[in-house]
Amino acid sequence: MSHTAFGLPVGRGLFYLTVTGAAWGTAGAVASLVYQGGDMGPFALSFWRCAAGLVLLLAARPARPARPARPTGPRRRGGAAHAVVTGIGLAVFQSAYFVAVDATGLAVATVVTLGAGPVLIALGARFLLGEPLGVAGGLAVSGALAGLAVLTLGGSEATVRTPGVLWAFAAAAGYSAMTLLTRHRGRAGGTGSTIGAFAVTTVCLLPFALAEGLFPHTAHPLRLLLLLGYLAAVPTALAYALYFAGAAVVRSATVSVIMLLEPVTAAVLAVTLLGERLTAATVTGTLLMLTAVAALALGEARQAPVAV
Repeated sequence: MSHTAFGLPVGRGLFYLTVTGAAWGTAGAVASLVYQGGDMGPFALSFWRCAAGLVLLLAARPARPARPARPTGPRRRGGAAHAVVTGIGLAVFQSAYFVAVDATGLAVATVVTLGAGPVLIALGARFLLGEPLGVAGGLAVSGALAGLAVLTLGGSEATVRTPGVLWAFAAAAGYSAMTLLTRHRGRAGGTGSTIGAFAVTTVCLLPFALAEGLFPHTAHPLRLLLLLGYLAAVPTALAYALYFAGAAVVRSATVSVIMLLEPVTAAVLAVTLLGERLTAATVTGTLLMLTAVAALALGEARQAPVAV
């Protein structure tokens, strides 16, 4: 089974997205370690993450298989416009989320961003792309949102602050726009440019990072470099390359739910690596979300068109 325009099997696209969600789930723990080791701010961290990720993507480019001749005319202009808009959406998604975490706390920022994201994507896919959600899809999305709420807010003393909530909604909007544009581009027979999107994101974040302080003070520079190297390589260069490929061939609503693997991974890391206590809310939320992801993935595989 494959998407005839994009040429990537849907099953492989689902696998790519699963790896992406798990990789993104490690970024929060790494960012926490970066913040603990120095005075780097969220915009500077996002900038260095994207800039280093862009360098890695450019370095890996010669090793990729040869592709058909580059498009010309309207299709090339469409690809450039897609890279610009996607890059802006990526910049908003990453930086607004980090600001929301700082303003209203991790729990509220996570539940608003990753809770509003699937709703915005499902509505956008339904009314802009004509993708039916269906009763099963609606139940799966609802179950995933319930699991996310239990996972992030269960047993916590979360404080809701309006500015942080607004920043989280902005992050959700950026993520939703990025996902819908990638899906639209894939359906139209185009292949989104991960390198182009990261170049735009890096340029957008640079002035904010300069205003915040581009070079942090730290007593452990080697440790900081290693953390930034991992952040750039795994949850950035690798994960976003897989994300853009998978999101082009998988239904947008399914993409949004699979990406909820991010907080599941973060919760597992918090228990296994950071010594946080395993609670009933953690177990219940994780099981709800994994069940929703599995249900949507199976439904996607059954409905995928077969290339002829």
